[in-house]
Amino acid sequence: MYPTAMPPREVKIGDAAVFAGTTPRAIRHYHQIGLLPEPERGGDGRRRYGYDDMIRLLWIRRMSEAGIGLEDMRAAFDEARDVEDVLGRLEETLAAQEAEIRRQRTAVQRLRAVGSPLGLLSPLVTDRLRHLPSGALRPSDLDTLLVTERIFGPLGAAVQASVFIVLATHPALRAEADRLDAADAALDDTVDPYDPRVEELAAQHCAHHEELLQAIEAAGLDADEEKLFEDDDAEADGQEDVRMSAFEAVTKMPYGFSAARTRCMELTARLLYGDHSAAG
Repeated sequence: MYPTAMPPREVKIGDAAVFAGTTPRAIRHYHQIGLLPEPERGGDGRRRYGYDDMIRLLWIRRMSEAGIGLEDMRAAFDEARDVEDVLGRLEETLAAQEAEIRRQRTAVQRLRAVGSPLGLLSPLVTDRLRHLPSGALRPSDLDTLLVTERIFGPLGAAVQASVFIVLATHPALRAEADRLDAADAALDDTVDPYDPRVEELAAQHCAHHEELLQAIEAAGLDADEEKLFEDDDAEADGQEDVRMSAFEAVTKMPYGFSAARTRCMELTARLLYGDHSAAG
């Protein structure tokens, strides 16, 4: 006669974990969240798992493999919710995940096609910039567009892209922009806000801005901007804007400008748009 293996009446947690294909740590977690009733401890102080416990563990393993969450399992075991309902909600979740994966794949494919980091900006922005030769845009240009997109949305950044298109295609305007940036950086905390250089630099910024506008109009980029606004109005009809306000966004973006540089920016805005617009 062949020897017959006699199954035990109860097993320790390690044996239970091995048979169910899980770990003792996972089983203890099931106890903590009420998914698996905690069995009585034996004379040695260790838990002993019987047939019903093993059946529950096997079902937990199968439901986990199907993607059912632990909370949904507990609800199903407690008969608080029908398993069909759990599976229905799981199917909805999986459909949403598939849609998100498709969105991410599209973003990755676009990033590979457009290039990094330009491809990380919204399509509305990159569509206006992708015709520029490689290296024409500086990292600081893309940084600025990234911030603008966060504050004013893709449309705001797409409009601002006109400036960087002009700077990338007009070396003289780029050189003047670099000079002004260096002068701005020189307005550190050692410079008095009412130093005459502050007003002079504001006037130079204003003159450079006017030159940029003229170049934008000469290149027909202003017509492209108008088309952007028209398309945005058509798409936004009846849609609610859920972005944070521009004021809220600006107050959360640190720059650490000196008092002199801040006053230069205020004076430039007043020269360009008038006192009322600058105050706003």
